[in-house]
Amino acid sequence: MDVRKQASSGFDAKRLGRVGDAIRRDIDAGRVHGACLTVARHGEVILDLAEGQADKKAARAMDRNAAFVSMSVAKQFTNVMALSLVEKGLLRLHTPVADVIPEFGRLGKERVNLFHLLTHTSGIGSAIPQVAPDVLTNIEKLTAYACERPLESLPGERVNYSILIAHSVIAAMCLRVDGRGRSFARMVEEDLFAPLGMNDTCLGPRDDLVKRLCPVKVAQRDPNALLPAEAVEAIEALICAPGAELPAGGYLTTIGDVHRFAEMLRRGGELDGARILSPAMIDFCARNHTGERRNVLFDSSAAHRHWELVPAYIGIGFFVRGEGVVPGPFGVLNSPNTFGGLGAGSTAFWVDPQRDMSFAFLSTGLLEDSYHIERVALLSDLTIGALVD
Repeated sequence: MDVRKQASSGFDAKRLGRVGDAIRRDIDAGRVHGACLTVARHGEVILDLAEGQADKKAARAMDRNAAFVSMSVAKQFTNVMALSLVEKGLLRLHTPVADVIPEFGRLGKERVNLFHLLTHTSGIGSAIPQVAPDVLTNIEKLTAYACERPLESLPGERVNYSILIAHSVIAAMCLRVDGRGRSFARMVEEDLFAPLGMNDTCLGPRDDLVKRLCPVKVAQRDPNALLPAEAVEAIEALICAPGAELPAGGYLTTIGDVHRFAEMLRRGGELDGARILSPAMIDFCARNHTGERRNVLFDSSAAHRHWELVPAYIGIGFFVRGEGVVPGPFGVLNSPNTFGGLGAGSTAFWVDPQRDMSFAFLSTGLLEDSYHIERVALLSDLTIGALVD
């Protein structure tokens, strides 16, 4: 990168070099295979790294055109689609799911609403359900499965991150109110990705992206991982099956497109003349809406890392930084109103409105989730620690 550009954006170039050094140390140690990172301030890119290997087995070097499985950064794509429909008046945050999907309103689910789904407080199934692949990858079938299941907890009672089910229900709600005969993949393509110029992002397989795809492989197997390595690696085959739609984790994307998505959010919901959300919506959603409640799903990770149980800090559709020294997808140096997303062992992005910064990260050779959280936090702190003006 141009040292003068880094300096004009307020960064000490020597300190900023520590970011790339940290990524390369992880690669050299075999903890990961490769990574792409793009950081911008005031819309000016000040770091644009592609390190290591896109495909270790094939010895394919990493480059900015590599395609990645989004993992749970997908949730933010799907959430923004739903929030855009709230702004159109087609959905409301307090709308019960059953008002849109009547068959959902039974077995105690009558009060579950869109806000609950977006904040992981719905009580809907947290774990990946033990169903056939053609159910997991089909929005209507997985929603039908959810309709027939009771809740794990009362709506609003606790935060229990839903790995897959909640976002298929959100997608089904979007389709019911504005699908117009489209698949959800086509809906997000036409109404979100195309307007934002995210030309290398899609839900499910696309031939040109599959050819550039970084394989989903775990770099170091960890017995304490939330999901076994085999389950994590199996997501690639699920996503690449014809017609597959996993709105919670099944997009293919590139570092350039995640950067564009983060920049849209940094700019208050607009990019290159395409407005997706209003600044008011982003400001409202990027607050802590889960109070002091912890994220129950991460209890096992906290236990094996001997971490304190801390607030989940979840906004409406985003993780938020919050206050204090909290293990999470942001560094301690991020401002409290920083918001973004995190994907299993490999992906992340954030926007820091106070510093007018965006951060997009995609990697190969997955880490166990708690170590991935620490890695993203470290890179975030190294980046902001280089900001001297």
